[in-house]
Amino acid sequence: MTVVAGVDIGAGTTKTVIFADRRVVSYSILPTGYDSVETARKTTEEAIKKAAVLFSDLDRIVSTGYSRSIVPFANEARTEIMCHARGAHFLIPQTRTVIDIGCQDSKAIKLDERGMVSNFVMNDKCAAGTGRFIEVMAQTLGLGIEEVGPVALTSGDYCEISSTCTVFAETEIISQRARGRTREDLIAGALKSIAKRVSIMVSSIGLVKEVVFTGGVAKNIGVKRNLEEALGVDILVPEEPQIMGALGAAIFASDDLDT
Repeated sequence: MTVVAGVDIGAGTTKTVIFADRRVVSYSILPTGYDSVETARKTTEEAIKKAAVLFSDLDRIVSTGYSRSIVPFANEARTEIMCHARGAHFLIPQTRTVIDIGCQDSKAIKLDERGMVSNFVMNDKCAAGTGRFIEVMAQTLGLGIEEVGPVALTSGDYCEISSTCTVFAETEIISQRARGRTREDLIAGALKSIAKRVSIMVSSIGLVKEVVFTGGVAKNIGVKRNLEEALGVDILVPEEPQIMGALGAAIFASDDLDT
């Protein structure tokens, strides 16, 4: 049995997937924290333990994400664009567009019929349109991150958030709250602004169905609903969207051994 691992070190979380005989055996997700290399070790150790294998059983390890180039135990590094595309296409072969929203960046990736990346656009210069934007808005409104999506869906009249900068948007929300706008309407407006920003990115590469949503923000039902409304399509979300990059890395590791 061939056993491989994919390690995705993101700005917010680090993920490791153990992959054997073309299936996911186990995975681990931990906050990245200050020492990304140590966290990569911990997630890999945890995933190995869950899979009931040893580190020496791993035939190949591929890393991806922000700190992919500094993982000392990886055999190879691949870009997160390639890995998210590979992971999404493996689980959902009809995937043609991938929307990935993580803690510090957002990406729109276009795939051909073979699942190869044909075009992409990435926002990694501004926190607007990312998970960090949602975290800041949630903190400002006294909401837990898991409450944001459900609360937003109860809004009766979303509040227009005109600022595209996270800092200015936070100030705008505080000002609107002082004028009596509800938390529901304010958070709904914040999520709608994210969807608008990301939908522009998707349109710039040419929307093609099926559309798959990956990354931690894909767990937010409010963002998903607003993206579907903005793009005019249904969006598919894998069972665990947060591990798509690590899964793609693991699949590349497996493919390398097959060639």
